[in-house]
Amino acid sequence: MQSRAGQGRRTTAVQPPSYRRLRGQERLITANRQTSWAFADAFVAEDEALLWARDQARASGLRAVSPGTGAALRMLAATADAKAVAEIGTGTGVSGIHLLHGMRPDGVLTTVDAEPERQQFARQAFREAGFASNRARFIPGRALEVLPRLADSGYDLVFCDGDRFEFPEYLAESLRLLRPGGLVCFEGVFADDRTVDSGPQPAEVLKVRELLRAVRESHDLVSSLLPVGDGLLCAVRR
Repeated sequence: MQSRAGQGRRTTAVQPPSYRRLRGQERLITANRQTSWAFADAFVAEDEALLWARDQARASGLRAVSPGTGAALRMLAATADAKAVAEIGTGTGVSGIHLLHGMRPDGVLTTVDAEPERQQFARQAFREAGFASNRARFIPGRALEVLPRLADSGYDLVFCDGDRFEFPEYLAESLRLLRPGGLVCFEGVFADDRTVDSGPQPAEVLKVRELLRAVRESHDLVSSLLPVGDGLLCAVRR
């Protein structure tokens, strides 16, 4: 039974120490964050093929990965010495060009998109970037219908830039597709800063949080959340 002294007293939810530290750090970094992120995005110059692909994305109402995110993907593909990469969300080819630049010269990018007309833009962008037609395999269709048809343990890197509602399912498929030591990356996990907002959030943001918890708690993954673009979650399969 509650004592009289406690009746009517307003209680305040106790935030975990990690969250309190985050809020304190946020005050320190906010002033310079936009300048620093803009500098990171401008660090790697993009060629004419990438700029053309970005123009097509804007005209189509799509948001391509940022230059900083693209540079990170290029570096990760090179670090993994990737020969086989699977991409969920072809878009107009911006992320694909970055991945191909980081992959081995004989590497093949398998890219999946539900909108075949977007893949036509990507085909042209890849040609303009100087990649032979056999460097990319385009598969039209919904990711969760296509991924089960891809080979187990057949990929060095899986890049997920599709429907946030399906992120947890993408993770499960990626773990099957990756070889040991392979990488999985998820674009857009900040969800325009809504992921860290303490207020009520739509279902897609809740799915992103579900993904983050699953990756962080997995004993099969070594992970890092990179503050580039709209947030790039990366994990290595042990």
